[in-house]
Amino acid sequence: MANTKVKIGELAPEFKLPIHSGGEATLKTFAGKNLVLYFYPKDATPGCTLEARDFSNNLAEFTKLNAVVLGISKDSIESHCKFADKEDLSILLASDIDGKVCEEYEVWVEKSMYGKKYMGIDRATFLIDEAGKLRNIWRGVKVAGHTQEVLKELQSLSKQ
Repeated sequence: MANTKVKIGELAPEFKLPIHSGGEATLKTFAGKNLVLYFYPKDATPGCTLEARDFSNNLAEFTKLNAVVLGISKDSIESHCKFADKEDLSILLASDIDGKVCEEYEVWVEKSMYGKKYMGIDRATFLIDEAGKLRNIWRGVKVAGHTQEVLKELQSLSKQ
């Protein structure tokens, strides 16, 4: 994206979204912590399930690095609760039903499947530091190995 609004080194866009465990999440909620903000297409689909499980299974490692993991999709809070319960997820899930945060982070994109074009969420992860600055952006994420990539980046960030 040549003309992107979301850039590494700049402050991450603020957001306010309901989370499945109750209450709301905002960027300010996580001030003083690193935030792994990841966008995914849909609850309970194969790739999204693997990604959520992988982040959950590695949550202790993220916590050691003063990081919180927050997954965002356009699914409802009810859907997130069912997904988190069924898969025993320990990460936070936020609901962006109107898609405003997806648009702000530029992950609401045109996709194509079997020649049919449609709008959907690009699987993407944003690493936001303790001061609210974007430290890394992964777009078009492939699930396999992604959690380890994010952990490596966090480890190098903690050594700075």
